[in-house]
Amino acid sequence: MFDRMKTNLQAEIQQIKNAGLFKEERILVSPQSAEITLKNGSKVLNFCANNYLGLSDHPRLIEAARKALKSHGFGMSSVRFICGTTDLHKILEQKISEYFGTDDTILYASAFDANGGVFEPLLSPKDAIISDSLNHASIIDGVRLCKAELYRYANANMEQLEERLIMSQEANYRMIVTDGVFSMDGNVAPMDEIVRLADKYDALVMVDECHSAGVVGPTGRGVTELFDLRGKVEIITGTLGKAFGGAIGGFTTGKKEIIELLRQRSRPYLFSNSLPPAVVSAGIEMFDMMNETHELQDRLHYNTKHFVSQMQAAGFDLKPTKSAICAVMLYDAVLAKNFADMLLNEGIYVVGFSFPVVPRGEARIRVQLSAAHTDAHLEKAIAAFTRVGKKLGVIGV
Repeated sequence: MFDRMKTNLQAEIQQIKNAGLFKEERILVSPQSAEITLKNGSKVLNFCANNYLGLSDHPRLIEAARKALKSHGFGMSSVRFICGTTDLHKILEQKISEYFGTDDTILYASAFDANGGVFEPLLSPKDAIISDSLNHASIIDGVRLCKAELYRYANANMEQLEERLIMSQEANYRMIVTDGVFSMDGNVAPMDEIVRLADKYDALVMVDECHSAGVVGPTGRGVTELFDLRGKVEIITGTLGKAFGGAIGGFTTGKKEIIELLRQRSRPYLFSNSLPPAVVSAGIEMFDMMNETHELQDRLHYNTKHFVSQMQAAGFDLKPTKSAICAVMLYDAVLAKNFADMLLNEGIYVVGFSFPVVPRGEARIRVQLSAAHTDAHLEKAIAAFTRVGKKLGVIGV
């Protein structure tokens, strides 16, 4: 059987390569940081990590993880409800709740699991989910596991959202679901309008803060802070794997009764190992740092504003952004790949994104800024983009 399947797989892989869509994994031999070292020994500036606050190699987080290894061991070898819950897990859940202004929090192995485990326990076939068309794949997969009726609305289109709310009025419960920051474009969901419509039509709201928590808002507390909605959204999901240290781990935080039911019924929580103590301890330290100062957020906001303004001045076509994500639009998949390869030769590490990660004909390079980037890093990247852009005819000479 596999011989026949092998032939088809090889043909499909070749088609991916021919279309310029084949994704290669470059190997790092250094900590994740603004400057990284590749396996071939070259040192490059990293502009494509989710390391928004530059915490992935922060000494305080490393020390917190080291202490937990000594005090609580390497792994838990259990799910939470059997013998996988430590004092550290409960402390971290409390810290997350305090940070977002919510009642309670539940930890998951990843944010993918958090989104995969939130819908099925809460909603039935009598209910409806109204989902933004650009929501993350984890939300899409989580919705598929749920029997609620699905309605979609065009990205951040509030007229269509209202239409879907009117269409779904016969449902028992309705939940509006959106990313806080859309990962491929960098735009922020209009949470003020979403909450207004939810109140008008008696709907719940869930927001995925993976790319917005730690990033947007005056102190980085995400879109609910940005729109002055702390405590007014029923469900927030997020990750420890991006701005918050960059390791692994997800969470759902929100109304007490929702979190309590998830502890009883959410399958990724019930059937996945508990987060390792080292990760949890570093997460606690990270939230302590967030409460001490928002200096890192200030630096990130400055870096993003400077990079975007200079790239626009150079003539690049950028998606509008209110986050640390800057989508440099190139539209052609092969062009995006070649552009990224040439930038790597210039010492700038970015990746070309094309179908199926983004729609066909919308290939791009997604630049992600970090608080760890210095002015010199930014200037080097902008100069490299400009040189390559001129060579490839993307911008004028």
